[in-house]
Amino acid sequence: MVSASLDMLEESLVKKIDVMKKIEEENERQRELLKTPDEVNQAEFDEILDIKGELIEQLIKLDDGFQSLFDRVKEDVNKDKDMYKLQIGRMQEYIKDITGLSASIEAAERRNKKMAEEYFSAARQKMNFNRQTSAAAYNYYTTMTNYKDVPPQFLDNKN
Repeated sequence: MVSASLDMLEESLVKKIDVMKKIEEENERQRELLKTPDEVNQAEFDEILDIKGELIEQLIKLDDGFQSLFDRVKEDVNKDKDMYKLQIGRMQEYIKDITGLSASIEAAERRNKKMAEEYFSAARQKMNFNRQTSAAAYNYYTTMTNYKDVPPQFLDNKN
């Protein structure tokens, strides 16, 4: 039973690595998209965020499942560490890989967050400019519609 549980734990770690690699791919897509803030495709940006959200949910489920299974076999493994030495060693390697991927993902997320903030700042400025232009046009329109036909003030009356 313990050996089968350790196999399941290994499988969970492998799946976690696969999911984390997919998150890295989506981070790269997001970085490429945000590289040119003036040409960001909003639908694609939203799609990337949705995909990353689903992948993060998968990671959480994998973590929860791993932790609950690990808690069940922890004592048995500690009793016979030598018996499970190979499996424990493989899992330690997977955990090192996961730690490296985690650091890489965090760095990419920080970089993408900064790029997204720049994009949203530029979008806000563009909206403010459009709002000001619209307000100026509206003021001009209302001024002109309220303007009455005023005859010339200086008349040249030559007799």
